[in-house]
Amino acid sequence: MEILIINGPNLGHLGVRQPEIYGVQGMDAVPALVAALLGPNAAAVRLAFFQSNSEGALIDRLEQAWKERVEGIVINPGAYTHTSLALADCLAWIGIPYVEVHLSNLAARPEPMRHTSLTAPRAIGTLAGFGVLGYALAVQALWQLQHAKV
Repeated sequence: MEILIINGPNLGHLGVRQPEIYGVQGMDAVPALVAALLGPNAAAVRLAFFQSNSEGALIDRLEQAWKERVEGIVINPGAYTHTSLALADCLAWIGIPYVEVHLSNLAARPEPMRHTSLTAPRAIGTLAGFGVLGYALAVQALWQLQHAKV
């Protein structure tokens, strides 16, 4: 199963950027976390990673994922979560199952605008507040949903 993990703006420096909000682990920790969660099934999952600060580049990568027939997406749209109809529209039309991930608990953030996601309504689920572990939990969820089908 091929899963694309895609990060939006300001997420290229996880583990360094505001660790009091986003934690101290970077994306390099995700493969080991996935392996720990999936155990022997981890070998059946191929992870691809992409990060961009540009909305257009994120959309281009999502469209490429559609062409490549990627089977699942884990996405942290960053601030575009709350502002990007274009990203929400792309996620809707490509039809790839996705889980939206946020490092911090958006509902607990003091800024009211961070409490609304334009991209979550079509997600199969959301994870927030678990730091980088959220990415691995999302991969596990996608894998299990794919293999629960009969």
